Amino acid sequence: MKKDFISIKDLTLNEINGIFELTCALKKNKKRFANSLKGLTLALIFQKPSNRTRVSFEVGMYQLGGNSLYLSPQEINLGVRESIADVAKTLSRYVDGIVLRTFEHKNCLDMAVSASVPVINGLTDYSHPCQALADLYTIKEKLKTLKNVTLAYVGDGNNVCNSLIFAAAKTGMNINVATPPGYAPAQEVVQTATGFTGESGSFIKISNDPFAAVKSAQIVYTDVWASMGQEEEIQERKKIFKDFQINAKLLSAADKNCLIMHCLPAHRGEEITDEAMESKNSVVFDQAENRMHAQKAVLIKLLKIRR
Repeated sequence: MKKDFISIKDLTLNEINGIFELTCALKKNKKRFANSLKGLTLALIFQKPSNRTRVSFEVGMYQLGGNSLYLSPQEINLGVRESIADVAKTLSRYVDGIVLRTFEHKNCLDMAVSASVPVINGLTDYSHPCQALADLYTIKEKLKTLKNVTLAYVGDGNNVCNSLIFAAAKTGMNINVATPPGYAPAQEVVQTATGFTGESGSFIKISNDPFAAVKSAQIVYTDVWASMGQEEEIQERKKIFKDFQINAKLLSAADKNCLIMHCLPAHRGEEITDEAMESKNSVVFDQAENRMHAQKAVLIKLLKIRR
């Protein structure tokens, strides 16, 4: 039976820990897994531009002995040139897995329903589960645990924020989210994630105060103020989000050894300063590297069982 990876909320804690264990093994010994997916092909359907997601999946698949096929927006114009269902059914006859990077989350859900091969969410406007997996792996790698660790997310309550909330609630990590009024994460996300905290023991706090959010936090995390598709809002958002920048003043309220995280791409001078990005506390590029290792683990978990 095929399994998809659409949202962190769909994974059990055992599944997350299993991915982390495999990620660690993959990172330590690349050659050991060189033929894990030999002869298998991964289709990358990207309706949004990408640096890390595309390169990490393509290189990762190559390192596992498989092939990848990039399909641009012009080639696969989902729901316009051809229906999502027809694309999914056709590609399922050719490839062994599909990564979809798109705008509407419903596209990912529809692709998973119609495809007979595993579908991986490479980013939607609702969630970015591959990023959150790599982020939590990075935190665990640095701090050795997620339990009783507090992550402060400062900025826009966007897709990355949603996935971090789900991931924290599943693993027992605490999360403080600080956004300007009107930019909080969706209430449905918070309510669903809160339902997981009874078992994990974590807490979720949503506020409009970045200084309260980072107080005693071990991780301070941010993302761009305007995501892809919101470019026309950037000037307005710069005014609204100006007090939510990760800078020396805000970091002075956090734990002095806090990790500084950003999912990239970063707009330096807007949501984060150069000083913060380049500080000894920054693990931004460790996150970027771990995208590939964590995604390789996901690929093995989903695709290898189909051999």
